Amino acid sequence: MPRITQPVLFFVLFLLPLNWPAYEANAQDSQRPKKLIATGWDHVDPQRLAANLQDMEGRPFDGVVIRIAGQTPEGRSVPLQWAFQKDRWEQAWFQESVETLRQVRSDKLTDNFVLLNANPGNVDWFDDEGWTAVVEHCRIAAWCAKQSGAKGILFDPEPYAPPNAAFHYGAQPQREEHSFGQYYEQARLRGRQMMQAVAGEYPEITLFCYFMNSVVASATGQADPRSALKSSHYGLYPALIDGWLDAAPSTATFVDGCESAYRYNSTEQYLESAVAIKGACQELVSPENRAKHRAQVQVSFGIYLDAYWNPKDSEWGTWYIDGLGRPRVERLRTNTATALRVADEYVWVYGEKFRWWPTPNGRVRQETWPEALAGCDKVLSYVRDPVEYARRELADLEQNGELPNLLANGEFTSETAATADGKQVPWSPGRPPAGWSAWQEADSKGDFTWDREVGLGAAGSARASGVAGGCFLQGCPAAPGDRFAVRSHVRTEGRSDVWIRVRWQTDESKWTAETKDRIFMPQASAGPWREILGVVEVPEGAGRLVVLLGVAGQAGAEDVAWFDNVLLYRLP
Repeated sequence: MPRITQPVLFFVLFLLPLNWPAYEANAQDSQRPKKLIATGWDHVDPQRLAANLQDMEGRPFDGVVIRIAGQTPEGRSVPLQWAFQKDRWEQAWFQESVETLRQVRSDKLTDNFVLLNANPGNVDWFDDEGWTAVVEHCRIAAWCAKQSGAKGILFDPEPYAPPNAAFHYGAQPQREEHSFGQYYEQARLRGRQMMQAVAGEYPEITLFCYFMNSVVASATGQADPRSALKSSHYGLYPALIDGWLDAAPSTATFVDGCESAYRYNSTEQYLESAVAIKGACQELVSPENRAKHRAQVQVSFGIYLDAYWNPKDSEWGTWYIDGLGRPRVERLRTNTATALRVADEYVWVYGEKFRWWPTPNGRVRQETWPEALAGCDKVLSYVRDPVEYARRELADLEQNGELPNLLANGEFTSETAATADGKQVPWSPGRPPAGWSAWQEADSKGDFTWDREVGLGAAGSARASGVAGGCFLQGCPAAPGDRFAVRSHVRTEGRSDVWIRVRWQTDESKWTAETKDRIFMPQASAGPWREILGVVEVPEGAGRLVVLLGVAGQAGAEDVAWFDNVLLYRLP
């Protein structure tokens, strides 16, 4: 394949949005939103969720994990999450908790999950009577999730109670009577029964697991993975998952939460795990279920907050994320952003020592996470929705009159603009506004000028007419890792396709990192002026940021686009 020369590459990159205008006829948001789920030792119950909803909505999360407890007629509490046991439950015991959750309505916390553990895990896989109870408990959990408006179940497979080995063949009480292969098939049967009951109550359920087959990914690469699974602590877990897939309707979603990501501190680690979950882990699924696995199992990652707080030389030092020369909270931002980018939909944030909201758990300290790990709420808010974070930041600064603009003459009100060395350069009639240059395709014969009459607020704007494809440009120095908000308002008449593109140059003003270009389109508006707002992060190797105010699709002088109040702000 021949190399694309630099001028042609610029042309190709610039033209990319030209096929986009068709979206206006059937406007829809095609983005798949990424979501942060809060979990940890400060789990809420229905009552605390209702009591603290307003404060919880102020935290940077899209959902929480909820502990539900039923109550027997005698007043005994029955924790829903302790489902893998023989005791008989009645659905009616959980009605009060469900009713409480039904009254909780939130536009922010949209993806909540009911907690279910594989504990105490003291029911043998060959115990039909015991598994009848376990399956019924799981059905009740699905009923609670469905009836309360939760997104689904958060399943924690980790054994916390004796015998601490629900999925370990070597700890099974009848291992002398049954081979590993027999136990494996029995676990698959139980998974099938479990999913039949769960899907019967909630066909559209999301079964969010702290981990699925990612926990035993090392068993892949074998002619028969079961040879490696036999001695694994979670050796029977893939069989349970296979059973889930046997019975799962196409409407169900599974999430492999990849708890192993607690210590991840590089992009490569997240990417490699995602590839393993989507690829090699299919070897742990029966061939007939692999299409389901590809279609219905999502990649997720766990972020362990304590690892960003724990002192290195302490009893918790094995759970430590290094700042790599920067504040560790910045690594939290970088790693969570990477996790969200690589994940299909969810990233879960787990904390133990501190809290986000009130909790009766005596093991949790009184300080909140933002008090203990300063700035963690801001970085999580940023990565969850960078544009909304920037919008709030800009609004606060504008209200206080403290919003600096790194672009010269972004308001288009001045006849002169300062160069990098401070020299004032005057505007020339018929040319782009002072401080700005313009580029257009070879066969485009449009005009890029300063309109001194039209503007949003104060008079003055950058005007493009008759442009088949081109842009206004201005650049400024930028350092790798810096984050910027870029904003403009745009007005059009006739045929005009408009956008902002941010590109990158080296310190020597040579184009670089073309795959890291970012494009931002106008938002819908009832008025003539539409806002364009986006957030970018400077990639490695770049030394300059270039803002392009793109215009295309104009056929004649009657087709006009105006840009005004173009802002570039370095986010803290």
